[in-house]
Amino acid sequence: MSEPFLPLRHEADLEQALREPVALLFKHSTRCGISTAALIEVRQYAESRPGIPVYLLDVIEDRALARRVAARVGVPHESPQAILLAQGAAIWSVSHFEVSASAVEAAVAGLDHAAGRTADS
Repeated sequence: MSEPFLPLRHEADLEQALREPVALLFKHSTRCGISTAALIEVRQYAESRPGIPVYLLDVIEDRALARRVAARVGVPHESPQAILLAQGAAIWSVSHFEVSASAVEAAVAGLDHAAGRTADS
């Protein structure tokens, strides 16, 4: 099975994520146990819903980019953190213990419902 995440390492990667109709951005700290648990949850979501790109930002390796993400999307930086983007705008975010596959799925389902789509479309 291939890696379900797209790397977010450069400003160009952020611009690509912001151009997606819908994308999930996950800020991950490799030094945090809570973040490791959240990563497992986000991976579970990403593997179950491959149609929505999931961008992974390592906040230890790319601290400056993590700050730029916060400024661009208007969501204060936290880690771990999941941010759902729709056409470049942050429409939902959670952090720490709130990051779960079911929480992301519910947020996407709400977006799908608002757009009149089903999970299969």
